[in-house]
Amino acid sequence: MKYCTAFALLPFLLATPCGAANQDEIQVYDDAINKPGEFGLEVHLNTTPEGRAFADYPGEITNDHGLRYTYEFSFGITKEIEAGLYADTQTDGSGTFYFVGEKVRLKWIPLKADEKDGGFFAGMNWEYSTVGYRFSQSPEVLELRGIMGWRNENWLFAVNPIWDWNVSPNYSSIDPEFTASFKLTHKVIEGLFAGIEYYGDLGTVAHIAPWEQEDQRLYAVIDVDMKPYVFNFGVGYGFTRQADAWTIKAIIEVPTEEILKH
Repeated sequence: MKYCTAFALLPFLLATPCGAANQDEIQVYDDAINKPGEFGLEVHLNTTPEGRAFADYPGEITNDHGLRYTYEFSFGITKEIEAGLYADTQTDGSGTFYFVGEKVRLKWIPLKADEKDGGFFAGMNWEYSTVGYRFSQSPEVLELRGIMGWRNENWLFAVNPIWDWNVSPNYSSIDPEFTASFKLTHKVIEGLFAGIEYYGDLGTVAHIAPWEQEDQRLYAVIDVDMKPYVFNFGVGYGFTRQADAWTIKAIIEVPTEEILKH
């Protein structure tokens, strides 16, 4: 009960900072977490065949016709806590390669769904990212992501409210950008779930943007867990001018345990 109460109060306790970041991962977090001492590696890939081509500020590299690949390293500290490190890279629409930046995170999942019977889960994830100015007008961003939802053998529903604080010199703000995302999938066959993921960048907490100025996207996704083949794949469509029209994404889990054994 104490976790639920604290979690419910988070938006009111912490709704005070702003910043945009590179599209390094397109993912809704659930209660998945490494075991203590377990290493993990995921490769995040996404490309935009038809995306926003206009820049929001001078010098910005937009997503249009670009390919982004991010390497996420993770390590389980305790049963409830996991640390992560991201290395972000990108090839823009003209084929030029960039190292975008890096990000560190700390995930805390105090309430996990029962592995056999399912149930509710809740937690949060803190991230600090530094990226080049060409990819974010605020190169330094602090993020708090809420993680909550419910799962059983056949269904998964997860919600991530996200607050992004701009902490860069000359760009600091006490008004956070707010993003809402959720995921709903259903088991098709053993090891294969299918469903949807939604992502909406809504502006800042104090100034929710008009619809056309928001980044509103919906993805059709599949999740495959047939070890050693574990991956997420999705095709997304943007509903607003600010959103990329079409995006293709994948998250591939590298079988690190098998690699370390050899």
